[in-house]
Amino acid sequence: MNQPSADVRETGSGRPPAVADVDRIAANPDPVVRNLQITHCYAELSRALAARTGGAANWCTFAVWASKQVGQTIRQEDLARALERLLAGSPEVAAGVDLVVRGLRRAVPGRAVADAEGLVRRVVVATARLDAVGDAAARGNRKVFEEIAREFARFLAEFPGREFPGSGSSSGSGSGSGSGDGVGEDRRVAEFCEALRPGEPPEGQRYLRYAFARYHRAMVTDDPKQRAELLLLANIEVGLHEQTRLQPEITAALEGPVVDPRELERRLLDLVLPDNRVLRWLRLALLTVLGRRTPVRLAGEQLADHVRALARRVVTEHLMTLALPGGEVLDLGEDLPARFPPLLAQLVNPELLALLATVDPTKDSLLDTAARDWSDLPDRMHYIADMFRCHAQRADLFDPPFTDEQVEQLTSGRRPSGRL
Repeated sequence: MNQPSADVRETGSGRPPAVADVDRIAANPDPVVRNLQITHCYAELSRALAARTGGAANWCTFAVWASKQVGQTIRQEDLARALERLLAGSPEVAAGVDLVVRGLRRAVPGRAVADAEGLVRRVVVATARLDAVGDAAARGNRKVFEEIAREFARFLAEFPGREFPGSGSSSGSGSGSGSGDGVGEDRRVAEFCEALRPGEPPEGQRYLRYAFARYHRAMVTDDPKQRAELLLLANIEVGLHEQTRLQPEITAALEGPVVDPRELERRLLDLVLPDNRVLRWLRLALLTVLGRRTPVRLAGEQLADHVRALARRVVTEHLMTLALPGGEVLDLGEDLPARFPPLLAQLVNPELLALLATVDPTKDSLLDTAARDWSDLPDRMHYIADMFRCHAQRADLFDPPFTDEQVEQLTSGRRPSGRL
């Protein structure tokens, strides 16, 4: 396991992103570029807070790689190809496609339909509404960023912290936070947290209140174990708030792929009768008036159920994959292939132990961390809490998610070239 870097420095302009930077990025109407800017901003926030807390991972550190992964869903990378592969291997889909082909040939007698099976399969993928998956992912990406990243930016501006040896931070010195007496500092922390909404998520921000108080304590303590446990506790609290807020978008992404038999029929007729709009309209209008469903529609209804199940499987597998630095890819449907770092092997913080008792049913163990259903909040949180704990000390999580050239392009509002 890699240890925290001794030289975690802020990037870019030398200052962490400000609230105005977060607001500007969140307002970007282009979901692809916005996601890239969000990912880069998380990286800068992550490094800025790590420089003030000894170099260990914070919630923003993990958000970098989660947001980068979400970017693939937003751009719909590999979704269509993965669905095509599953469709090709499904006997039920093959039988359904054959029924649609036969119905299509009856609907347009005398018309030669070249590669009818391939045509139907292509139209099925095109009507599976994979764009709805990308839209839901983009909404969730912005929703979390514009709320939580904004509070991290506000926190870093309010509490510049102190210098850790080799951290590269130049915002003070000594064992305090560099901002005055302890009583005054405690009052400022309380005021910061009171600006957050009371109550439970998704609308309340109780867990964020707790988390930022922990982050501040991690900034001022000299005890490495106490700091490590405070950071883990804060990370899990932010994660619990985040995942509760994301529940509607995760559900929408999983339920997004739906093949509408009427849309399937319309697109097929458009392709088979490209030059005869009147005939297409008369056929569909007459059948509607007579209250009849065409053979294509009937077969499409049967096919749609099989395709929806496979599409949900594709989306689930896509959402339950997390690529980390160094080419490591976590399958969130498998138990975590890691171990707890020494500082977090045996936990003593009572508040951390109490929270873990509610989100981690396998105490001090990675058995059964695999998430069975990503739409289930407790299932997700079990995996996420242990992932935060296992990877809390990984130095390579602070690696830049993009090249310098890509950063220059995305910060100027362009879609970068190269592998993202």
